[in-house]
Amino acid sequence: MSETKKTLSFEEKLQEVQELTAKIESGALPLEESVKEYERGMKILGELTAELGGMSRRLTVLQDGKETEVSDENI
Repeated sequence: MSETKKTLSFEEKLQEVQELTAKIESGALPLEESVKEYERGMKILGELTAELGGMSRRLTVLQDGKETEVSDENI
């Protein structure tokens, strides 16, 4: 995927991590490039984790006629 400044969706970021993983696992990249791609993948994974945390906090369910925050234990 190209490194443009457009904002990627969650799914696009996940796809990019999968592509980076496949490139690294192929063994075709030089060590230095593998390390750079690994760092890039870890950065994207951090963004994905933050997005998931935000989504989890935003999720609400109707329970007993009132909205309650969904916690990680309830998922």
